[in-house]
Amino acid sequence: MRDILEELEARRATARLGGGESRIAAQHAKGKLTARERIDLLLDEGSFEEFDMFVAHRCNDFGMGDTAMPGDGVVTGWGTINGRMIYVFAQDFTVFGGSVSETHGAKICKIMDMAIQNGAPVIGMCDSGGARIQEGVGSLAAYGEVFQRNVMASGVVPQISLIMGPCAGGAVYSPAMTDFIFMVKDSSYMFVTGPDVVKTVTNEVVSAEELGGASTHTRKSSVADGAFENDVEMLAEARRLIDFLPLNNREKAPVRPFFDDPARLEHSLDSLVPDNPNQPYDMKELIHKIADEGDFFEIQAAFAGNIITGFIRLEGQSVGVVANQPMVLAGCLDIDASRKAARFVRFCDAFEIPILTLVDVPGFLPGVAQELGGVIKHGAKLLFAYAEATVPKVTVVTRKTYGGAYVVMASKHLRGDFNYAWPTAEVAVMGAKGATEILYRSELGDAAKIAARTKEYEDRFANPFVAAERGFIDEVIMPHSTRRRVARAFASLRTKKLQNPWKKHDNIPL
Repeated sequence: MRDILEELEARRATARLGGGESRIAAQHAKGKLTARERIDLLLDEGSFEEFDMFVAHRCNDFGMGDTAMPGDGVVTGWGTINGRMIYVFAQDFTVFGGSVSETHGAKICKIMDMAIQNGAPVIGMCDSGGARIQEGVGSLAAYGEVFQRNVMASGVVPQISLIMGPCAGGAVYSPAMTDFIFMVKDSSYMFVTGPDVVKTVTNEVVSAEELGGASTHTRKSSVADGAFENDVEMLAEARRLIDFLPLNNREKAPVRPFFDDPARLEHSLDSLVPDNPNQPYDMKELIHKIADEGDFFEIQAAFAGNIITGFIRLEGQSVGVVANQPMVLAGCLDIDASRKAARFVRFCDAFEIPILTLVDVPGFLPGVAQELGGVIKHGAKLLFAYAEATVPKVTVVTRKTYGGAYVVMASKHLRGDFNYAWPTAEVAVMGAKGATEILYRSELGDAAKIAARTKEYEDRFANPFVAAERGFIDEVIMPHSTRRRVARAFASLRTKKLQNPWKKHDNIPL
């Protein structure tokens, strides 16, 4: 019996070594952790239960029959993060460069099937050279099976992709279908075709970092949601994100202990909005002052800065925040902002996370580039997402909301539950100057008359009370009481029940 136990331990030790000491040292030399080190940092200590430690590939072509390694380049299993169950897989670059084989893909599919069945999130750590060429179409079939699981899991359990090395070719489409993608600066990249292929086909010379690095995907393409300095920071932030999310679409997000008075007043907010309507202010200040302990987890911070998305807690409960940012493009909605916010709203709705919308929007960004880029259809994505959402929706207008953008930003007409406005808010078709120039075009030559007409329009419409008279604004509130009012609103909506008409699925304007 002892011999059998010793053999088991020896086999485990071999599997844990992956590609061997020299390849582990090479991984560390690049500033990267190994697959097992990453799992140990991500999960609660001692909680990891591994699956398929001894699985090996079955390929005999190109001399592969003599090079089988236990685990086949991916470590899979489950564990806990702050006591809550999580399924994980981590590609092991020390084994065949983390390349995907038929058995490698089967290991990932197994834990994804279990995640869907048991209702727990999936976190995938990608560090792979791509398809295992020696296996040919078998490797492509493995990718296809994983893609199918990504689609089946979408909206059922949260899926998070941590790009911790190369992720190229067909491999990029699995992370692309997950809910959140994090990358490591200078050591991870994603692209469908690498720099060499790009140069051959288009004659463009570009580095891997410029083509698919963390900076590119967080600032320009919006493929990734966050970029971090190293593996350790990314894993810590992934743990933090998971704490905001429910385990699956049938459970509520976790309620955490909080030490912040829900009725806390913030008198500094009374002077947040400048007297000059053209002067910007930082909407993040309002978010931090509403949130429990000022804690805000921002999503896609580096992309489309004119809109802010992320998670806070109110009375210990997760709330998704969408907010216009006057500091960037005056808070206008454009193509990028609409796409960013629409995706976030749909995620929150899929997982029953209430949505707080903070509004200061002058309208959609005008311009030929925007129109030719399809701002109509992209703007419709955000409108569609808000209108479709059945979760509790609370909206606060801080300064202005004009035209179609007023309707889009979680207005009462898109089934907003509580729509508040500060006394500084303007709810109107457009600004007073533009409206006056249209209404009194015949008087444009007389500056005094136009000034008087503008003042008249401002007195009548540059306030929240016309909308409040119609019931489109539920209450005009004092800025310093915003946290208390918003917290009470969400508390009253905890038992909200709303269902859309039955349909196979909607046809969002993609």
